Amino acid sequence: MEITLTTPALLFPAISLLLLAYTNRFLALSALVRELYARHKADPKNHLLRGQIENLRYRVILIRNMQAFGTCSLLLCVVCMFVLFAGWVMLGKVIFGVSLVLMIVSLSMSVREIQVSVNALKLQLSDMEHDET
Repeated sequence: MEITLTTPALLFPAISLLLLAYTNRFLALSALVRELYARHKADPKNHLLRGQIENLRYRVILIRNMQAFGTCSLLLCVVCMFVLFAGWVMLGKVIFGVSLVLMIVSLSMSVREIQVSVNALKLQLSDMEHDET
């Protein structure tokens, strides 16, 4: 496989948009945590809130790790470009490969976070259904 200086640069727009999406998810989650904190202080015995808080705790960890792996992937793309610029093609291929693996890990965590998010919505919906009966 031939790799040039522009190969890792092709990932820059995708990684940048992905990190922006991750940041937006984090900000939305932060607002939710603050809201649940206020509700928990008002009613600490609410078991539904306890489940939501545990769910959010896990999601925050997932999003932190998604951002970390995505950022490391971007960093390695930049390092790869530098290494290729210096003329070390084989090392550039290895670094680019590791960068792609980190991006795969980040995206896999994103899929998991979406699954956990859906479970949180199901919890909320089941509570609403319980209130109707």
